[in-house]
Amino acid sequence: MTRDEFETLVADALDQIPPKLAAMMDNVAIFVEDEPDPASPDLLGLYEGTPLTERGEWYAGVLPDRIIIYMGPTLRYCETHEQITDEVRTTVIHEVAHHFGFDDHELHELGWS
Repeated sequence: MTRDEFETLVADALDQIPPKLAAMMDNVAIFVEDEPDPASPDLLGLYEGTPLTERGEWYAGVLPDRIIIYMGPTLRYCETHEQITDEVRTTVIHEVAHHFGFDDHELHELGWS
């Protein structure tokens, strides 16, 4: 799979977020990178930033949060195009949920781990 095809899957997954939720996303940028830090070679996605639930009056003039979807580990983890599509969707939703303040334990309970 090419990088352009993978980025299209990420964009498609973002388009599946309900419009009311998408409109609530604030100061966050989404990136596709080839590989995560070597210390976490199997990481499929990462959220870096301050979740919406933790932002207060002090939150102003900060750089955007980052959601990173890693292409390499995703392609190694999945065997078919359908599996890649499903995993990208799951990973995008998982990382967007972190932006909304859900932690890994809550996401696991909801089936999004």
